[in-house]
Amino acid sequence: MNRQTLLQLIGSASLFLLCKPALAEKFPAVRYLINGEVAHLDSYQRQNGIDAVHYTFSITVNDVNDEILGEAIVELEFQENGINELFLDLTSVDENSNGKGMSVIGVDSDEEELRFRHHEDRLYIELNKASLKHQRKKIRIFYRGVPADGFLIAENRYGERTFFSRNWPDKARQWLPIIDHPSDKATSEFKVTAPAKYQVVSNGLLREETDLGSGLRMTHWQQSVPIASWLNAVGVARFTSRSFDTVRNIPLQTWVYPQDRDKGIATFELPVRQSIELFDSKVGPYPYEKLANVEVPQGGGMEHASAIFYGENAVTMGPANRLVAHEIAHQWFGNSVTENDWDDVWLSEGFATYFALLYMEHYSGVDAFEEALQDSRQSILTVDRDNPGQTVIHQNIQDLTAIFNGLQYTKGSWVLHMLRGEIGTEEFWEGIQLYYKRFRDRNASTEDLRKVMEEVSAADLEWFFEQWLRRSGSPAVVGSWQYNERTKLLTLQLIQTQEEASFQFSLEVEIVGPKGGVNVLDRVDVRKRNESFEMFVDFLPQQVILDPNTWLLGTTEVTPKGTS
Repeated sequence: MNRQTLLQLIGSASLFLLCKPALAEKFPAVRYLINGEVAHLDSYQRQNGIDAVHYTFSITVNDVNDEILGEAIVELEFQENGINELFLDLTSVDENSNGKGMSVIGVDSDEEELRFRHHEDRLYIELNKASLKHQRKKIRIFYRGVPADGFLIAENRYGERTFFSRNWPDKARQWLPIIDHPSDKATSEFKVTAPAKYQVVSNGLLREETDLGSGLRMTHWQQSVPIASWLNAVGVARFTSRSFDTVRNIPLQTWVYPQDRDKGIATFELPVRQSIELFDSKVGPYPYEKLANVEVPQGGGMEHASAIFYGENAVTMGPANRLVAHEIAHQWFGNSVTENDWDDVWLSEGFATYFALLYMEHYSGVDAFEEALQDSRQSILTVDRDNPGQTVIHQNIQDLTAIFNGLQYTKGSWVLHMLRGEIGTEEFWEGIQLYYKRFRDRNASTEDLRKVMEEVSAADLEWFFEQWLRRSGSPAVVGSWQYNERTKLLTLQLIQTQEEASFQFSLEVEIVGPKGGVNVLDRVDVRKRNESFEMFVDFLPQQVILDPNTWLLGTTEVTPKGTS
């Protein structure tokens, strides 16, 4: 369900709350039932009837101070008649900001000045004429200031000055006037003026580089595919830029400090090529015009659309396989298919984490894949123990500093793995491909994913998604087995010992025969806290192994009771 339909169904009273800032603040997060389903709304205040279509950002940076000069042209499409005021997110200067933040100099449209108010990190703009449905309007904002966050101006490890965006999850507003929420996707372009000694990298394709004189250069990048606000990226530094390959018609680039040229080649080129080959063939066509891998003076990785940032400490003389695979998987999941709101952030991070493991399964083998799954499972069990009650899906999250509770990456990944085990690998990949095709360049929810997987598998999966994503904890299974030589029946008793209510799951059981003999792999469907199962086994079992191929998120142990 798209945002427009959702708001129409909520009704006029709730629309009033969503459109009026003072009242909406009193009701920051509400859960609605639409056709019996939960419609999540995180705490971000939606604007009914307004859709950002395109942003053009002109930014000037310098080496004298940390102030940026900005001009933004925001193209909006109105989906309703009668809108006469709107807002953009833009951090303001106040008594607690230490002089940092953006100051708006002026706002206009069609060469007419517009009245505006800028306070509490919102730029409210009054239109001279009320909107008409399907009308498009360009609004231009002139502003300046020192970013407190979102745009990092700092020295890299070689003591050289650099400028890099870091917008995730809602910090684009620290330096850009924008609708700063994943539900509103738009195309964009950056025109960056900087001292000519620097190179500039951004989303999309390079359109222009012009020396302006006085030691300045303007660089123009354009992103032609709609993306969420935090996926916009700008990097300004002394770079070595290398175009090293084209895989499946996708130009691949590496942007690293000149001192790290050889390290950049060693770190990125093999895993980037392999990741594109694997994901493009298994999921669907890569969604953007190029893929740049960029070294930055930050930590970890950040998966901006077509321009991924990697912390400088990750750039070494060895390939960063899992990190690279994780960030590249985001180009499909999180970037192209973007969660509707922050409650469903697992649709981004859980997918990228699992696809990094699938990369390992494909290129390093099943043993390495299962070992990584087991390590991940242990970390989830630790989070469950130390933070009881935590779930993968948030319930209308208020504070985005708490967006990760230790489960969205790892348990989200495991949910996908168990889903694959539940419906089968062939149906899993069919569902992944359909999910990507259906929601490419759009937004999706957990319910959207569930419906796609039900469509391809012809199975009811509501219980599965509810149990693993909206419930806390995981099963702890203690088993015992006994074999009857006369009837050749093995009786397996399974008890769930966790404090939480019982889980339902399918469990693989491997029955090990005499040395040199044939093992039997069976599967039981566990539905109760205490159950027994009988299996015909035409040999004297030596051992029973629960979950031998690592498909269950939980603990298992089993002991023999002997034979009779």
